[in-house]
Amino acid sequence: MAAPEILPEILVEDLRLTLASAAGPVDILRGISLVVEAGETLGLVGPSGSGKSTLLSVMAGLERPTSGSVTVAGQRLDTMDEDALARFRRDHVGIVFQSFHLIPTMTALENVALPLELAGKRDAVGEARRQLEAVGLGHRLEHYPAQLSGGEQQRVALARAVIATPRLIFADEPTGNLDTRTGEAIVDLLFDPERRRGATLVLVTHDEHLAARCDRRIRLADGLIAA
Repeated sequence: MAAPEILPEILVEDLRLTLASAAGPVDILRGISLVVEAGETLGLVGPSGSGKSTLLSVMAGLERPTSGSVTVAGQRLDTMDEDALARFRRDHVGIVFQSFHLIPTMTALENVALPLELAGKRDAVGEARRQLEAVGLGHRLEHYPAQLSGGEQQRVALARAVIATPRLIFADEPTGNLDTRTGEAIVDLLFDPERRRGATLVLVTHDEHLAARCDRRIRLADGLIAA
């Protein structure tokens, strides 16, 4: 009996995404093919407008491509409907946004517990408390996002992204709104092996120093992988 085929964690083939605009169609991604292995850390770099964040959004199941295939964790994202994509993200993906995307009416503790509560996990609040303590925010559990500094909000966002031990972590300019010292602390947390627990990490950044910490870097230009 033949051994089962082992797929990479992310397989992107001839990915294209075109958006409509008042001036006509705009090609954002123009035929990208990419393989990311399980447990790999990958940095996506390139100038603004090169398609980095769009590519990350497609791989995270947040944006649908115009054509091409996207297979992540063994599942074809480009063939899923919105409900299936939402379940996929819930079960497999953690996302860290540059602008944090915390729910303003929820405390830090409630924000971090939410993914586990949506998944029906037991002791969501207890695990959220442990995650926040692990990122140095045990004293901020009952504070709302508006009462937290930018660095504290990003640590809450990171705790929320990893609380369900996702297979994949996607980070879009995770240090872009932070000062250098705070940004370095966030990076250390993001790359911490215990916190990632073997998850595949894909991040978008303009920071070459940050990208250099990844196992591999890919540079995008005009919606293509640059040679």
